[in-house]
Amino acid sequence: MKNIVFGLLFAMLWSSAAVATKMGILSVHPFILANVRLIIAGIFILLISLLFQPQHRIKPSWKELRQLSFFGLFNSTIYLGAFVMAIKFVSPGIGSLATATNPIFITMLSALLLQRKPQVKEVGSLILGLSGILVASFPQLTLEPTVWKGLLILIGGIITVSAATVYYVRTEWKLNSFVINGWQVLLGGIFLLPFTAFFASFSSANFDLRFLLSVAWLIFPVSIAALWLWFYLIDQDPISASLWMFLCPVFGYIYAYLFSGESISAYSIIGTVIVIVGLYVGKKQAPVSSN
Repeated sequence: MKNIVFGLLFAMLWSSAAVATKMGILSVHPFILANVRLIIAGIFILLISLLFQPQHRIKPSWKELRQLSFFGLFNSTIYLGAFVMAIKFVSPGIGSLATATNPIFITMLSALLLQRKPQVKEVGSLILGLSGILVASFPQLTLEPTVWKGLLILIGGIITVSAATVYYVRTEWKLNSFVINGWQVLLGGIFLLPFTAFFASFSSANFDLRFLLSVAWLIFPVSIAALWLWFYLIDQDPISASLWMFLCPVFGYIYAYLFSGESISAYSIIGTVIVIVGLYVGKKQAPVSSN
């Protein structure tokens, strides 16, 4: 029951990131939003661990720092940088739907790392997932060709974060998962700073109430609460944890409809169903992928 509650809460919080990001980038450059989110969230997570979990070691060894840096680079810097840039071109609903395909890519990457040929169901799961995204995006693709750019950036980011998840599961960690999350988020923000300084325009940034509400939501409910829940679920069972992504497209479209005025078309429904079927097909490979 505890895992069910945590899984539902994770899906509800994680799927809200696309809408919050869409609102935030109306005020500032995407990289500024991502950088503020990562650095503040990382500091808060480590402070919470220091104050309320004194039994857990916070200071990493040099070896752990290298592992955390690699993890943070892929899980936070590259993925979140790609996500915030992609949301400039795609709707929040599509962003949530595409993110939900993460377990499919995890399964494929796990197969490659095990140096075995992907099974038919694994390939079918990937094809269904990508097809569902394209179907749901079809109305936007016909009206705005730049959506292609957003989709390619988004899928690239999803592949990166999937690789980071596989790396996390296959690495023997000595640190507590909450501390790992704090360090990887903070280091991810630090690695993003040069790109923010080079590409972002601070003169046109508007640090208004919309930005503050957006970044606050992305920091506390998403980066802190949702990621803590995600790491907890991964520690229990990586494959079962990934199945909670089934609900992210549903919650994502509900949030997009309520807060961004995004219409839920027949294409959205059909595309979501195709992605969920793809996730279900990928679920069949759980015993193989968990090795």
